[in-house]
Amino acid sequence: MKYLLQICIFLIVFTSCKTNKNVIDARLSGKKISAKKVARKHILSNLDKETVSAKLKVKFVNGKKKQTLSVTMRILKDEVIWLKATKIVTILKAKITPKGVQYYSPLFKNYFAGDFSSLEKILGVKVNFEQLQNLLLGQSVHKLKKLKKYVEIKDNSYVLSPRHKINLVDLSFFINPSHFKLNKQSIVNNTKNTSLDILYPNYKIINNEVFPARIKIIAKQKNKFTTIDLNFKSVKFNTNLNTHFKIPSNYNRINL
Repeated sequence: MKYLLQICIFLIVFTSCKTNKNVIDARLSGKKISAKKVARKHILSNLDKETVSAKLKVKFVNGKKKQTLSVTMRILKDEVIWLKATKIVTILKAKITPKGVQYYSPLFKNYFAGDFSSLEKILGVKVNFEQLQNLLLGQSVHKLKKLKKYVEIKDNSYVLSPRHKINLVDLSFFINPSHFKLNKQSIVNNTKNTSLDILYPNYKIINNEVFPARIKIIAKQKNKFTTIDLNFKSVKFNTNLNTHFKIPSNYNRINL
């Protein structure tokens, strides 16, 4: 039971109109431009829609354990991330807002309600609502506009990095020169021996928006190593979303 709950919580971190089958070419080489201009173009590439409704397959691997789940995700931008995870039956329903995280499990008849500190135990880094949302949309988890940064061209990406560590953390943002969304973002804390790599192997054009087709998350914490693959099967924008969420009164509260 504990293992399944950990999978579901991790999905929170992450996690019909046909999608255009044209996957955007990530091999385009970037021309030399300033760090400020790269950051500005990345910020401007952010999704210009109010809602996202998506279905995806999530593969979770943690040491000896593997799990595949079907996930429905609904995002009301800047307000709510709603999730339902199933494997034959519904395992979890979750609602994330800027105020905190809630989920309940119809399978185990229990629920959790708390702040974002519970997610730090799994990811190894502090996160908030905006960072979770950005992660899912192919945007940087830190505000690039406020960073003093430099840029280099590496692996067919513009790599933005702060000139100085932030709270002893090394940050790197690999930005695609074609559409200025992320190819990868990396957060490394050598003091705590933790790292979080978020990869975006490809994107699709959906209703003139560039949106991740796949997200791969690799989290390392001392002797723990976790990977999560999110493959988006369908995506719709600006639809009427049902984000109703109510924890049943007879469920038991758990602490993480």
